[in-house]
Amino acid sequence: MDGILKDNDISHVVKADKAHVWHHLIQHKPFETNDPRIIIEGKGMRVWDQNGKEYLDAVSGAVWTVNVGYGRERIANAVHENLMKMCYFANAAGNIPGALYAEKLIEKMPGMSRVYYCNSGSEANEKAFKLIRQIAHKKYGGKKTKILYRDRDYHGSTLAAMSAGGQDERNAQYGPFAPDFVRVPHCMEYRKDELGLGHLSGRDFGIAAANQIEDVILREGPETVGALCLEPVTAGGGVITPPEGYWDRVQEICQEYDILLHIDEVVCGIGRTGTHWFGYQHYGIKPDFVTMAKGVASGYAAISCMVTTEEVFEMFKSDPTDKLDHFRDISTFGGCTAGPAAALENMAIIEEEGLLENCTAMGERMMGNLKALMEKHTIIGDVRGKGLFLGCELVKDRETKEPVDEADIAAVVADCGAQGVIIGAANRSVPGRNNVIAFSPALIATAADIDTITNAVDNALTKVFG
Repeated sequence: MDGILKDNDISHVVKADKAHVWHHLIQHKPFETNDPRIIIEGKGMRVWDQNGKEYLDAVSGAVWTVNVGYGRERIANAVHENLMKMCYFANAAGNIPGALYAEKLIEKMPGMSRVYYCNSGSEANEKAFKLIRQIAHKKYGGKKTKILYRDRDYHGSTLAAMSAGGQDERNAQYGPFAPDFVRVPHCMEYRKDELGLGHLSGRDFGIAAANQIEDVILREGPETVGALCLEPVTAGGGVITPPEGYWDRVQEICQEYDILLHIDEVVCGIGRTGTHWFGYQHYGIKPDFVTMAKGVASGYAAISCMVTTEEVFEMFKSDPTDKLDHFRDISTFGGCTAGPAAALENMAIIEEEGLLENCTAMGERMMGNLKALMEKHTIIGDVRGKGLFLGCELVKDRETKEPVDEADIAAVVADCGAQGVIIGAANRSVPGRNNVIAFSPALIATAADIDTITNAVDNALTKVFG
């Protein structure tokens, strides 16, 4: 830290930040009288702000990213070594870490074959959307351009990604959006009354929820629908795990109507859900496209990947003299070696330290703790999640399921922060449904870490709701 500051003290950094930095996702009016929080150091699962306050980070960098924890010297060294040898060359040519990481990644993804490098989850999803549209022209005479997306799912902040965004508050004031993106209903069993399926449960509900996707396809015309884009577990829209039978039926529908399946693993990928490397692998899904970002390099370098099958790849191999037939796309920093170099070390750490298994075990512990809190606090209406990716939906009344106010959610988050624990929450996303507190601690979490997090939540719920 001293080397970065050089002749500037931390007060100068705060002043410069207030004067010149436009932060993500927040209103800056309060900074006229208050200082922004600046995180200056991290180690393991702990971070420290400019005032020296220590926090246990229960959301892996606030956006589900730092899967292997802070301060991993071996990742930093790998990035340094590759940058010094060959920092960047446009990805029309290859590079050593890019080739080696693609090989390792595909080993973890049976049925997939090709890796396209880019630098954010939004961008990775854009690449898949472009491929789907190009396939519509190459194979279907310009038909089958429609891309279906799900209510409450999120696929990024670029304009096309927002066109496939199921969170209306995030989308507000940014339209008009790209055409031929069509919404399908969510699959949250806790809110099944919203879907007109309140009389169903379990597998019956899951199949019926998937059938509502088929209803949309038939309404739009199967000959116009090219792809379905879904998160395996809905993330920012409320940590929604799929009901039993849902994914089996979704795949049947895609096969019946010749629809490509695009799985967005930007949050769930690289071990976040435990046991498997990817969320979709829990459900026997056979995707045509898989996109990933956040945990790929645990935030040590910018990288995302759009992964597809050999069948899709082969569609874009043809006569080289046809200048329009290949995938005419570039991601400038997809050619930077820092990303795949960091990703290789990140994957090695997960394997060597058994972090998939730890994620499963600590996820079970956290789920047990949260369910115990549910017995104590009637304000908790539902607990759900998979691995170290969990959420609690807070309601004023369990019978009516009326959501608590968003201000109350903010108060719980703030109280946990005052206790030195950073948790997450749905906010400014789904109108009237921003009532979920969320947890995604690093895969290195210990039992003591998990208990510290849930104890803080217990204290906060008691303080805010009594």
